[in-house]
Amino acid sequence: MPTVSVDKALLFEGLGKTYTTEEFDELCFQFGIELDDDTTEAVAGTDERPQLKIDIPANRYDLLCFEGILRALRVFLELDAPPKYVLTEPTELLTMHVREETKQIRPLFAGAVLRNVKFTPENYANFIDLQDKLHQNLARRRTLVSMGTHDLDTIEAPFSYEAKAPKEIRFAPLNREEEYDAAQLMEVYESDRHLGRYLHIIRDSPVYPVIYDAQGRVMSMPPIINSNHSKITLETKNVFIDVTAVDQTKLDIVTNILVAMFAEYCAEPFTVEPVRVVYADGREEITPKLAGRKTEVRVSYVNRCTGLELDGAAIAKLLGRMGHVATAREGDVVDVEVPVTRPDILHECDLMEDVAVAYGFDRLPKTFPATNTVGVPLPLNKLSDIVRRECAYAGWTEVLPLILCSREENYGWMNQAEDGKAVVLENPKTAEYQMVRTTLLPGLLKTVRENKKHALPMRVFEVSDVAFKDESETQRMARNERHVGAVYCNKTASFETVHGLLDKLMAMLGVARATAEAGEGYYLRASENATFLAGRGAEICLRDAEGERVLGKMGVLHPDVLGHYEIVYPCTAVEFNLEPLL
Repeated sequence: MPTVSVDKALLFEGLGKTYTTEEFDELCFQFGIELDDDTTEAVAGTDERPQLKIDIPANRYDLLCFEGILRALRVFLELDAPPKYVLTEPTELLTMHVREETKQIRPLFAGAVLRNVKFTPENYANFIDLQDKLHQNLARRRTLVSMGTHDLDTIEAPFSYEAKAPKEIRFAPLNREEEYDAAQLMEVYESDRHLGRYLHIIRDSPVYPVIYDAQGRVMSMPPIINSNHSKITLETKNVFIDVTAVDQTKLDIVTNILVAMFAEYCAEPFTVEPVRVVYADGREEITPKLAGRKTEVRVSYVNRCTGLELDGAAIAKLLGRMGHVATAREGDVVDVEVPVTRPDILHECDLMEDVAVAYGFDRLPKTFPATNTVGVPLPLNKLSDIVRRECAYAGWTEVLPLILCSREENYGWMNQAEDGKAVVLENPKTAEYQMVRTTLLPGLLKTVRENKKHALPMRVFEVSDVAFKDESETQRMARNERHVGAVYCNKTASFETVHGLLDKLMAMLGVARATAEAGEGYYLRASENATFLAGRGAEICLRDAEGERVLGKMGVLHPDVLGHYEIVYPCTAVEFNLEPLL
């Protein structure tokens, strides 16, 4: 949860009341935030002003600054109505031209203008701090979105957002008078404690993003630094905001939050001047988009979830305390306009939660459930725990590898061809995590590889899930299987060791020993599997009332398989499906 520090005296002045620490803590609790610390005692006798450190839910980007917290609490306490954000209609829109080459690095842009802003040292610091918090949280350390602010009176429209080779970009960066090209800036800020951590975002790109004004003066090189020429100060009256991004949703949220929080300091509060963005393909957009999102919530749904008996008017009033504009309609529906500052509202359940917060979670009716139940483990989980315990008693060490692996590990390194049964990730972050495993053996062998310096013999096992595509599962189109897998590594293969573990587990599970010809129970059947040495592999079969089926496999692993995992000692392995033994 992000923590926001706010000036205690200014906050209480804005709320029109001086709260004790206990009273303000209770107000925070009722609103759904948490008072982390009150520094009044810590700064007593010093020149520092007391601060309130407030923990904010990770999805409430509108509360990441003093202005957002004060505004939300005043609306919650019914001191103010929810603000209405308005786009002005200037005689001539400022225009930003986005060039084609920006698609190589950071293709999206949004802009806005705050006119006749009145900055004080406090709200100026809040303005900078909000940008930093948005950069760190929603923007994922500027990788998805970055924003810059400029003194509009020092630059001239129309503007141009381009991407150029580092040597072609030259300007004096923020708080410096000397000019550098972009390649030199990478060296200058490499050791900078603040900016050095962002250089990697564009450093290896053949082109860097850059924003120019009509006179060809550099305004910004996102996402790294702004130009010193257009920097804002306490005397700045008109602020031009640029936001560049690789994600449209994040771009809209960041732009809306930034302008909505500080538009109250404009001469005409909560008004924003839009900017026309013209892309290379001729597409035009007017940003920001400050219109609220219209949706609805059912009265019956809210009452069913909360246990209340509210009518539409009461629900609309409670939603108003949370910043929404709501109107009760005849029947079971309340029309809601969700403000642009609340991107966390995605579904009807989010509005229901806001109603519960405004009503008071501590005031919700407490009822006993209609039926009493006793929690017990699922049979499969209980069986898995029993198997784990028995393996541990036998001297084997449990391991917990990741359930994701690469295609090469799951198939190629195991000498197997891809069979199309695997659940494959559409956009894997790295080549190491491309699919959900269909066998436990790759994870076990990677564990042996990473621990090969330990003393031999090495006995490792795992009881966990693998996954397969399954069209008979109409909703998920996939299914899990609970498998048991074990690998024994020593100077000799010792096939009898894993065979003994298999016999022990079957005996513990009450599965009789059968023969290939007759009898109910389990038996081994020789098979050729490329994962194992020729003539040293077997299938584990089960014959019961449901018929005959293959549970799993076991054998001495092929040297090629061991070579892929950089294991120099012989290994034997066993793996079988646990579910048919329930």
